[in-house]
Amino acid sequence: MSDQHDEVHDVIAYLSELFSTRGGSLYGGEPVTQLEHGLQAAFLAESEGAGPELVVAALLHDVGHLLHDLPAGAPEEGVDDLHERLAAEWLAGRFPNSVVEPIRLHVEAKRYLCAVDPNYRASLSAPSDLSLQLQGGPMTAGESELFRGRAHHADAVRLRRWDDQAKVAGLATPPLEHFLPEIRMVLLAHVA
Repeated sequence: MSDQHDEVHDVIAYLSELFSTRGGSLYGGEPVTQLEHGLQAAFLAESEGAGPELVVAALLHDVGHLLHDLPAGAPEEGVDDLHERLAAEWLAGRFPNSVVEPIRLHVEAKRYLCAVDPNYRASLSAPSDLSLQLQGGPMTAGESELFRGRAHHADAVRLRRWDDQAKVAGLATPPLEHFLPEIRMVLLAHVA
């Protein structure tokens, strides 16, 4: 049991350090930092009564941006940083699939929503629309059908909508410390 608690402590310490050292960078042309974006997404999830796993997924959905060393302007240079895959790879094994899979699928969820909701694409910010092109553009009908068949696709769509809304300069949210007990609870339940 002590090893599990040590592992949980190490994951939380690493995430806290990551947000502390790299979370102050601007979020890809948006008026918020990486940390503010994650906190806003988690706050939106919590405000809508999402369960702990989905709140944690909302907080950590873009942690892949903090794990790579690409320049901040990579999308403008035509580079997709594949942050959703990087995040999912790091989180897998540490967190349950109910956290990892919505994160892995949140970019696909954007592509899906562009395909099935005629108003969705017009609501995207300019940086999000730019990244959409790098990520494959709107899904085809066949891709949309496959996406709907994936486990956790509905949670990925919810996460995507919070992601899109979590770009408000100066929005007051709870600090990272507010969400750490939820991260701990989700981690402990996963390793138990």
